[in-house]
Formats: sequence, structure tokens, C-alpha cells
Amino acid sequence: MREVRIYELEQGEPVTAWRVARPSTFKVVSGEIWLTVEGDSEDHWLRAGESIDLPRGSVAWISASQNGARFALASGSERAALKPTLRVSVLSRLPRWLGVA
Repeated sequence: MREVRIYELEQGEPVTAWRVARPSTFKVVSGEIWLTVEGDSEDHWLRAGESIDLPRGSVAWISASQNGARFALASGSERAALKPTLRVSVLSRLPRWLGVA
């Protein structure tokens, strides 16, 4: 299951720091957002529809452009983020007429 939250930044709000508790996707819904992640050498200017993945434990600094912005932060449980393992035997996929299934 994923949790999705929508946030709105007003024009002139001070830069805000977010500590990422779980791996998350940061997606701009409207406006433009300046985002930098501590330890990254580059800043990001994201527009509506653009997104960036944020690893667990990172600190992201964000600010809106002159017109404000809205963004979504989506995170799932770490267990759900793992790829499911295939538990089907290879032999069960062979045709029955081979006599192995």
C-alpha cells in the first residue's frame, strides 16, 4: 500500500527541510519547485509533472517559485517496495504432455 500526501507551498514561504523517513517519490503537481538533497552536487528545478525519487534518510530542501506550488509525496512500505519473488516451479510451467507436471 502507498501513502500519498499533497502539499502546497505559498509564494514567499521560507525554504523548508524534509527528512525522508521512507523511500519516496516527490512529484510536482503545479508550479515550479527548487529542490536540493543534502550530499548531492546539483540542485533541481522541477515543473508540474516532473518527479524525483528520494532515498530513505535523505534531507531535501524545497522552495516554491514566485507563484507558489503544489506537490505530492508518495511513499510505500519498504516491504512493498521489494520485488516479489517468483515462487512458481519451473517444472510447473512445462507442458503436461512432457510428463513432468
